[in-house]
Amino acid sequence: MSYIIDRRLNAKNKSTVNRQRFLRRYRKHIKKAVSEAVSRRSITDMQNGEQISIPTRDISEPIFHHGQGGYQERVLPGNDQFVQGDHIQRPPGGGSGSGSGEGNASDQGEGIDDFVFQITQEEFLDFMFEDLELPNLVKRQLSVNEKFKTRRAGVSNQGSPGQINVVRSLRSANARRIALAGGKRKRLKILESELAELEAADPVLRDHNRIESLLAEIADLRARIQRVPWLDDFDIKYNLQVKYPVPTSKAVMFCIMDVSGSMSQATKDMAKRFFILLYLFLQKNYEKTEVVFIRHHTSAKEVEEEEFFYSRETGGTIVSSALYLMKEILETKYSPSEWNIYAAQASDGDNWNDDSTTCSKLLIDEILPKLQYYSYIEITPRQHQALWEEYETVAGAFPDRFAMEQIVDLGDIYPVFRELFQKKTA
Repeated sequence: MSYIIDRRLNAKNKSTVNRQRFLRRYRKHIKKAVSEAVSRRSITDMQNGEQISIPTRDISEPIFHHGQGGYQERVLPGNDQFVQGDHIQRPPGGGSGSGSGEGNASDQGEGIDDFVFQITQEEFLDFMFEDLELPNLVKRQLSVNEKFKTRRAGVSNQGSPGQINVVRSLRSANARRIALAGGKRKRLKILESELAELEAADPVLRDHNRIESLLAEIADLRARIQRVPWLDDFDIKYNLQVKYPVPTSKAVMFCIMDVSGSMSQATKDMAKRFFILLYLFLQKNYEKTEVVFIRHHTSAKEVEEEEFFYSRETGGTIVSSALYLMKEILETKYSPSEWNIYAAQASDGDNWNDDSTTCSKLLIDEILPKLQYYSYIEITPRQHQALWEEYETVAGAFPDRFAMEQIVDLGDIYPVFRELFQKKTA
C-alpha cells in the first residue's frame, strides 16, 4: 500500500490547493456576486475582497453508500398502540405553530441556510477582470529590457553553496578516486591474492622473505590509497544559472474625462467608477503599462491620479482640447513604433458648437492611425448629442480600433466595461 503525504507549505495554515478547487467549482456563484458588488460599491472600496453566499443545496458533496437490495437484517422497535396504516398526530409545540419549535410559521415553503465565505482582494480582482484584455496588443521594439528570468545552463566549478549539484559533485569525486587509485587497487588485489597463496602453503616450505616483502608493499599501497581524499574542492560542481531577457510589450493608456459644468456629480461619479475599473485592470494585468490622466473642460490638463479622480475644478466644454493635448503627448513621449497606445474617453456628450466636427477629424486624421484601440463612453440618460453622431463616423472609418457605448446608471458600468475589453478569440 502506498501513502502520499502533501508537505507543501500553505500561507497562514490554509489549504491553497483545496481553496483553488473550491473557487473553480463555484465559479458561477462567485462571478455573479462579484458583478453585483461592483455596482453597489463606493469608489474607495473597489479593491477590497467580497463576502460570497452560496445556497446550501448547491454545495452538497457526493458520498458512497449502500444501495437497496441484498440480504439485510433490521431490528425495529416494537409498539402496542399502532398498526400499519394508522395516522399519527403531531405533538403540541411550544410556539404558535403546530410543531415543536418556537416562533411563527412561514408561508415561504422550505428554507435553506446559505454557506458564506470571504474571498481575498486578489481573488476578487481575478474574477472581476477574468477574460478581459487590451485589444490588438502587439510586441513593439523595446529600448530597455527590465524583466529577466533565470534558467539552467549546465554546471560550473564556482558558485554559491545553495547551488551545489550533489549528484554531479559525487560523480566527479568518484571519477577522480578511480583515476588516482584505480591502478593501486588493482595491484593491491594481485598482491593480496599472492599473499593468500603463500600463507596457504606448508609452513616449512613458505617463502618468509617474500611474505614480508608482500606485507610491506601491501601496507604501502593501502596507505597511498587512503591518502586520496574522498571529496576534494575540485570535485564540487554548482548549478549554473544565467539570466535572459523576457520580451515584454509596452502599452500606454490615455484616460480622458469631461469635468465641465454639464457633468453632474452623479455623472462624474459614474465616470470615476469606470476609470477606476480600468485603472485596476491595467495595474493588475500589465506591468509595463503606463497611464496618462487628462481632465478637460474648456481647456485640458494632464494631471496625477489623485487630482484626476477627486479634483473639483469645472468649466465649459471643448472636447477637442483634450484630443490636442493627447496628440502633443504622443508626439513627445510615446512613439507608435515602441508603444501600444490606447485611449478611453468618458463624457456626457455635450460639446461647444462645431467642436464635435473638429474632434472627429482629429481622431481620423491624427490620432487613430497611431492607436491600437479607442473607447468612448457617453454617460447620459438622454438622447445622444452631436458628439455621439460625429463619433459614429469615426467608428465607421475604424471599426476595429474605435468602440462606443452608453451608460445610463451605475448598473451599466461593469457590463459596458466587459463589453469594451472582452478578450477576442482568434
